[in-house]
Amino acid sequence: MEKRRLGTSDVQITPILMGTWQAGKRMWTGIEDADSIKAIRTAYETSITTIDTAEVYGEGHSERIVAAALADVRDKVEYATKVFANHLKYNLVIEACENSLKKLGTDYIDLYQIHWASGAFNSEIVPIQETMRALNGLKTQGKIQAIGVSNFSRVQLEAASQYGRIDINPRFRANRCDMPLALSSAYRTYCHRPFR
Repeated sequence: MEKRRLGTSDVQITPILMGTWQAGKRMWTGIEDADSIKAIRTAYETSITTIDTAEVYGEGHSERIVAAALADVRDKVEYATKVFANHLKYNLVIEACENSLKKLGTDYIDLYQIHWASGAFNSEIVPIQETMRALNGLKTQGKIQAIGVSNFSRVQLEAASQYGRIDINPRFRANRCDMPLALSSAYRTYCHRPFR
């Protein structure tokens, strides 16, 4: 599958991403680690190399599963993970990123995103400039390659953009395939057909 440049960053991602919320197991039933690893590996083998996860998915379990599935091909995949709304203070962003790096078994994250804006889920209100200062510092250190946001309104996105580059392109749209689909034969047929 041909990769696309992520906004204005140097990161190249696939137009279809693999979502791994279910691999965290929290809020899901009947999810086995072996099946999650198989699904992620199937995505990789069908040319989906951009894997989306988050620190909050099973309190990091999803990130560990992604690492288990792809450690041997880390140089051929892109990790997109997210810091949750309760970790948006400067020192908490740094700590969350370090934890994600360890769980993912890598020394850098391709795309690090703010999962939800400050105040979501009754989290403490943290000025966006504080969060962006931490993200910009992580990027300067090479621990993250690109900064993104998830579940942000246009107003929230514009506010964040005042304090650093959000590596997005409004015309770019990625499709995300979540794990249960990756094991179905219909999904594999769909994925193989356009990418041969």
